[in-house]
Amino acid sequence: MSLPAEFHEIAKRVNNWGRWGADDEIGTLNLITDEVVREAAANVRTGLRVPLALPLRQDGVQTGMIPGRVDPLHTMVQINQELFGPGTIACSDDAVTMGLQAATHWDALSHVSHSGRLYNGRPADTITAHGGAEFNGIDKPRHIVSRGVLLDVARARGVGRLDSGHAVTPEDLDAAEELTGTKVGPGDIVLVRTGQIQLLLAGDKQGYAFPSPGLSVRTPEWFHARDVAAVANDTLTFEIFPPETEDLWLPVHGLHLVEMGMLQGQNWNLEKLSTACGEVGRFTFLLSAMPEPFTGATGTPVAPVAIL
Repeated sequence: MSLPAEFHEIAKRVNNWGRWGADDEIGTLNLITDEVVREAAANVRTGLRVPLALPLRQDGVQTGMIPGRVDPLHTMVQINQELFGPGTIACSDDAVTMGLQAATHWDALSHVSHSGRLYNGRPADTITAHGGAEFNGIDKPRHIVSRGVLLDVARARGVGRLDSGHAVTPEDLDAAEELTGTKVGPGDIVLVRTGQIQLLLAGDKQGYAFPSPGLSVRTPEWFHARDVAAVANDTLTFEIFPPETEDLWLPVHGLHLVEMGMLQGQNWNLEKLSTACGEVGRFTFLLSAMPEPFTGATGTPVAPVAIL
């Protein structure tokens, strides 16, 4: 089944292929310039640090819906082992097997393709079983630090959590932007709060996963118009799930990652950040969200921190 004309029309309007050159592999992260970072640092006023990552644990977020995306399996490979003989310093080491997008994570630009292409026109078959992503891997963006803006859509709508069938619209983003008292601008990293992660934190893993509120297919044009560098939210699927249009699965992924070259993140815990921002009356901050540089990977765990 081919993608509908509506999708391709939006794709043309938000497409960034060639904008930063034919060899570009980091897309909208190019918008995070030295000047943007200097200005972002001015958002640190109290020094309050708010962690946004879920714990990496074996009974984590995953439900088995996505084959192979397994929660972290943590094993000890040595325990108090005296490597250099009796009476010497003893070492303990451990190892982890996990899906790189199992918990709080960034999706790389190579995470999805459509019509046989990745971001900037790269062929989708440049992702291979042994080499991973030849282009657009998560190892390409080596640092992600910028101004973060919390668009608290749930708060703007006067609720603690959006209904499970709520598609976040550009109008929702406008309302949340107005709540911040600032304008989202070039190089910003936008965090969209739906409140959905409350279900996971309360132990309802299935309810958290499905059905879920999330971004509408109408929102990529909103981010494109503002030159946003990256977007993350507090849901498993990022976009509304099940989709708005029957049989049009993950269209926002395709528009963000393939057409725009814009990273997106999922499973970010924005609850404490929402409280902190509400208390200080400010929804902007310095955001550090460094990717782990797995060569050729299509995603990475991330432990983001908002500094107010």
